[in-house]
Amino acid sequence: MSGISDSGLFEAARPRLLGLAYRMLGSMADAEDAVQDTFVKWQSVEKASIVNADAFLTAVCTNRCLDLLKSAHRKRVDYVGPWIPEPLHIEAEATPEGDLDRAQSLTTAFLLLLERLSPKERAAYLLREVFAKPYGEVAEALGISETACRQLVSRAGKHIQDPASRFVPSPDHQQRMLGAFMKALESGSTEQLSGLLAESVQFQSDGGGKATALGRVLEGRAGVAKYVARIMSRLWGGGPVKPCDINGLKGFLLLEDARIVTALTLGYDGDGRIDRILIIRNPDKLRRITSPLRHDPASGALWQ
Repeated sequence: MSGISDSGLFEAARPRLLGLAYRMLGSMADAEDAVQDTFVKWQSVEKASIVNADAFLTAVCTNRCLDLLKSAHRKRVDYVGPWIPEPLHIEAEATPEGDLDRAQSLTTAFLLLLERLSPKERAAYLLREVFAKPYGEVAEALGISETACRQLVSRAGKHIQDPASRFVPSPDHQQRMLGAFMKALESGSTEQLSGLLAESVQFQSDGGGKATALGRVLEGRAGVAKYVARIMSRLWGGGPVKPCDINGLKGFLLLEDARIVTALTLGYDGDGRIDRILIIRNPDKLRRITSPLRHDPASGALWQ
């Protein structure tokens, strides 16, 4: 190991570990727990036996996330209504083309797509395809052969073959679409909304049983446009709206008595039309939305 102090090695890795854990778990509180547990393990291990500190920390954090996913699955069984990852205030920025995979892998639509994967598929896919870890290192972290690791990554890729889930339009396009969406919402015009939506659009809201939310996922342009125009426009209530970058895409926050009660973020298809409308109303998931985070697309790291 290098001459950097033990604590220095860990602190240098912490933001990247946090970025990995959040993508794995969809919850910042759980991600912080996973990183802290990794730190505890790091403190107790004999450092002389570690050849690659970064690989060791990645493996410990990944396996702690796998443990947490098991308990998270049990909680989801009892979760009221659709579940959406915790939204984070991460700025929407122009991203170098070579770093697009890591930037796009933070969008809420992509994190929801990861829910289709088994825990090990999710870990293998993120480590290899998002964090660009060598297959051998990923295999060692998961305690499997390199051949099995390659099969996991391949299978995961087939499960989430949805290019639209990773499409991030330019900030200007996002701003125009959000403005048009809000105007259509305020007017209650089904026709205006339909012109903005992809044919396969989905509407999903997460209240967690603690706030009013639709208890199922709506699909299809006609049904979503009708619901948004006739129902959501009334529920929106005309309260103050504050722009906010949510998981790297432009969105809105709805306030009541200066308190954030709703976060809205959109997903887009390859033609730039809205194909996901995601509403988070569970107050437990809105506690951190006012605290901005910095994302480094080159490494996938998150800084608080």
